[in-house]
Amino acid sequence: MRGNDNTAVILIHCPDRPGILAVVTEFINQHKGNILYLDQYVNREEGVFFMRVKWQLDEFQIPQKKIGEYFNTLIGLRFQMTFRLYFSDTKPRMAIFVSKMPHCLYDLLARYSSGEWYVEIPIIISNHPDMEVVAKRFGIEYYYFPITKENKAEQEAKQLELLKKYKITFCVLARYMQVLSSDFIRHYPDRIINIHHSFLPAFAGAKPYHAAHQRGVKIIGATSHYVTSDLDAGPIIDQDVTRISHKDTVEELIKKGRDLEKIVLSHAVEKHIERKILTYKNRTVVFQ
Repeated sequence: MRGNDNTAVILIHCPDRPGILAVVTEFINQHKGNILYLDQYVNREEGVFFMRVKWQLDEFQIPQKKIGEYFNTLIGLRFQMTFRLYFSDTKPRMAIFVSKMPHCLYDLLARYSSGEWYVEIPIIISNHPDMEVVAKRFGIEYYYFPITKENKAEQEAKQLELLKKYKITFCVLARYMQVLSSDFIRHYPDRIINIHHSFLPAFAGAKPYHAAHQRGVKIIGATSHYVTSDLDAGPIIDQDVTRISHKDTVEELIKKGRDLEKIVLSHAVEKHIERKILTYKNRTVVFQ
């Protein structure tokens, strides 16, 4: 969604029944909306219907501020729909959280500065001062919050105030080596994106690539997901793997792993910016 394309996107899920697709498209067509994109999926096991529709608003007869109210009254209540509406004239505002590892941060900022994404990144937040030089290079405000067990609640409260001040709509943890509290997460449900290494089998601890190398694994991977209070168990957005062999050193594993982390995190962020992710029961439907 770009600010100059004057479009709306609606994400819907509800109990599956005949006629949903017809009434949604009829609602848009009757009010002079031009449908640009439509995708739908039915989870037959649970009987749930999922849908994403994007349409042009140039000739749409319902004022933008009233679309949600009209849709809910005419369709949403009748079909027990949960839906979210987004408009192209509202640019997402993203905060990046980072610690000391720069690879994901650089990748996100490169895509941002090149104009690849329709997003604003007004602030970078860190529990270390190391990445401030990167923020300055890209002209972004940098805020340093040293965190200990004793001051964690106080520092998170300050971070939340900062996010509110800058009108942040979602956060990205670009290898931010802190566990967010449940209270913090509660302010941004399905709006905090994390990246972590994921091996088959999994290796916990500070040096997962070293452990993987010692075990002789043949595949390494990365997972990006929304953050929930259940550590690293939130709805998965994107994953990828790469094959390795006995010839790969620890350094080569780390390099390949970080390349994966960059790509997987950026894919997840892009899908979020484009309003193509619908969460349901700790799972995601990611539309193409």
